Amino acid sequence: MTLYLSMAAFALASSITPGPVNIVALSCGAQFGFTTSLRHVTGATLGFTLLLVSVGLGMHEVLTLWPGLTTVILWGGVAFLLYMAYQLAADDGKLSQSNRQQTPSYWYGALLQLLNPKAWLASVASMGAFVGDGEMRLLWQFAGLYFVICYLSIACWAYAGAMLSGLLQRAHNLRRFNRLMALLLAFSACYLLAEGI
Repeated sequence: MTLYLSMAAFALASSITPGPVNIVALSCGAQFGFTTSLRHVTGATLGFTLLLVSVGLGMHEVLTLWPGLTTVILWGGVAFLLYMAYQLAADDGKLSQSNRQQTPSYWYGALLQLLNPKAWLASVASMGAFVGDGEMRLLWQFAGLYFVICYLSIACWAYAGAMLSGLLQRAHNLRRFNRLMALLLAFSACYLLAEGI
């Protein structure tokens, strides 16, 4: 039982803390509402779970054999986060129907996790800590537990954003909010880069 509590605590700590995926969930909730944002939440959770299981099934060994691949993933992820930050900062804040085509998607959420350096670090660290002996039953139990906690954690950020949406009906407020989110994404990318080096 203690092992499962430790797994749950790790999953919660790494899922609920601020990071790129949660910042995007907050922004999606604020701009598109909670229900629409659940597409991002679901995609991001599935993307992370896929990454976690892949690392548990042997991706960790591949990264150990080719450490340069880790660097490529880190830089690619940081570039993607900075691109997203630029898009948020450049947004005009107008809530028109043309912006509806930019609503969150399952694929975007999943891709964000697969390019998220924080997700890679959490996957590798958790596999080393909890499934180091390669026991498949434990890997699948951990993945299931992590899926539920990750989903609820990201959903909390989307819900918090939805609660802010009333304040963001004016274009200038939404512009300020988007620029703050862009700044947080850029800071997150730089922090992850500094940690990864």
